[in-house]
Amino acid sequence: MFYFSIQIFLVGIFLIFFGGVLSLLFGRKRNLSIFLGTLGAVSGSILGLAPAIKVLLTGGKESFYLNWTIPFGAFFVEIDTLSAFFLLCIFILSIITAIYGSRYLLEYKNKSLAKAIFFFNVLVSSMALVVVSANGILFLICWEVMSIASFFLVTFEDEHKHVRQAGIVYLVATHIGTAFLLVMFILLGKESNSLDFDKFAAVKLLPISTASFIFILSVIGFGTKAGLVPFHVWLPEAHPAAPSHVSALMSGVMIKTGIYGIIRVLTFLPMPPVWWGWLLIIIGAVSGIIGVLFALAQHDIKRLLAYHSVENIGIITMGLGLGVVGINSGNQILAILGFGGAILHVLNHALFKGLLFLGAGSIVCATGTREIDELGGLGKNMFVTSITFLIGAVAICGIPPLNGFISEFLIYTGSFNCLFTKQLNLAVQSIIIIGSLALIGGLALACFTKVYGIVFLGELRSRHAVNVKESHKMMLIPMIVLSALCAFIGLFSSVVLRMLNHCIAEISGIEVDVVSLQLLPLCRVLTKISFSAFCLFAAIIVLLIVRRKLLSAGKVNIAATWDCGYAKPDAKMQYTASSFAQPLVDTFKMILRTSKKTEQIKNLFPLNGQFESSTPEVSRDYLFDPIFKGVYSLLGRLRWLQQGNIQLYILYIALTLIILIIWKLR
Repeated sequence: MFYFSIQIFLVGIFLIFFGGVLSLLFGRKRNLSIFLGTLGAVSGSILGLAPAIKVLLTGGKESFYLNWTIPFGAFFVEIDTLSAFFLLCIFILSIITAIYGSRYLLEYKNKSLAKAIFFFNVLVSSMALVVVSANGILFLICWEVMSIASFFLVTFEDEHKHVRQAGIVYLVATHIGTAFLLVMFILLGKESNSLDFDKFAAVKLLPISTASFIFILSVIGFGTKAGLVPFHVWLPEAHPAAPSHVSALMSGVMIKTGIYGIIRVLTFLPMPPVWWGWLLIIIGAVSGIIGVLFALAQHDIKRLLAYHSVENIGIITMGLGLGVVGINSGNQILAILGFGGAILHVLNHALFKGLLFLGAGSIVCATGTREIDELGGLGKNMFVTSITFLIGAVAICGIPPLNGFISEFLIYTGSFNCLFTKQLNLAVQSIIIIGSLALIGGLALACFTKVYGIVFLGELRSRHAVNVKESHKMMLIPMIVLSALCAFIGLFSSVVLRMLNHCIAEISGIEVDVVSLQLLPLCRVLTKISFSAFCLFAAIIVLLIVRRKLLSAGKVNIAATWDCGYAKPDAKMQYTASSFAQPLVDTFKMILRTSKKTEQIKNLFPLNGQFESSTPEVSRDYLFDPIFKGVYSLLGRLRWLQQGNIQLYILYIALTLIILIIWKLR
């Protein structure tokens, strides 16, 4: 039935796309083009939020079905609670990044902006359609449109060689993932004789071997988009290349469509065997630890944030694995906490990672560089950026009272509940998750201490940090809004969790009343923790204000600090990104493979000293590069088939058709 709220959603999608088209038509008028594109993205996203919030709060489904002439295809869209939750994440961040981008794009003085605006709107609308598609053909079409739109956004500055290379890496990676998804949908359609999701009930009766193969295909196909190790190699290339508001959108919500896909496939398949959960836990733990380790070794602030996306996708995947183990073992609280922590972290990561990328964009606009060691002392002139970035950093490290703590606390609690169980496998997986989360949290704290301290504190390190100014208010307001949302979820987590009851129930297959009842004691604990942390932070702020008032009337004496015997303190005497992280990087040198170039200080009065470090992408250099070189060499031997003769190519096609006909008729 064609419900009114699904009409609102489709109208919203149309407005987003139409706004992008208008921006192309008026591309020569930069300000008008930006205004029309932004207006379409914001107004369409607001309309799309209405049915998403309604379904998320009330449960149920709303759908629209339109037949196509494409075999097995149909324009079948459906908003259920799982789709509604991801729509909420997509539309909130799209509104904020669109407003930010309307000012940020003006920094590109000599480039046409219409293309970037158009593909931004196409990306938003395609992501929304991906999570509401209820037909395999429609899903793959929207998935491909999403990939192509993001490719053109990544390569916006295509005059640079490294940007073009990043685009190629992303395009190859996303299509490798799509190939696995194509096989997965073929198998699902074969078993149910339809590609409509509501006809996949027959899949529940599949042998566990076939179901497991479909599950593996989904993990590889969707995991490539999500950035799970070792399929993450495109993230640290694509995110730094794209404009910062696009990086925020891609990292905040686009990669989460991979998480959505894995969860959606889990709802199609029969009761999961326990090893599915173990696989997700191990992949998540490896992704989380590898992501944060490589982030710690980075010098480029956007590349560092890209690796932290890998880390947080790992945390989400561990939560999913915990939920799958809970379903298999019949442990309801384990399933609820695992899935609840995972989907809440999807929202939390969208908010604080979006905030951090927007903060990085503000820094790049003010200084013209992404190199951490070229910055320093920015907090003096970029107060709002420094405070909002600090809030994002505290949130991503999982420190109360902000939102990152809440979702990780759910996963921690689920793991601790099974730590002392008589079932050995549950105790072991709990130890893995607890240990991994603790290690990830500690390394993330060290990493963002490095970033914030070197970028915003201390003395200026280069000309890039001289005479910087705070960003425009159209860039600051979105960052302030995201900071407020991070604080709101942290302080009112019980309210947010109640909003997710229907979604958790749909994923876990547990009655919504049971979910609500099981989460009630935890909500009370979270409220106390958040309130206590809020009181602590409020007390600190009050003391700082009182201290400032008391000292304001006094005389302030300025004197040099102890200079260790040097004649004049210099910015080079400060920590650099490399020197701060060196002890931890050296500890994990077997994984990171960091190379160093050093010019030792010699003699009593040295002239020069130098230290450089670089960390390669291990998965790319030691796994994918050898594979692709081997494939290239193998295919090179078949070049004799390419004669440049069109008649010969027609013969190849005819022979292929004859073989397929014979195969079909035998």
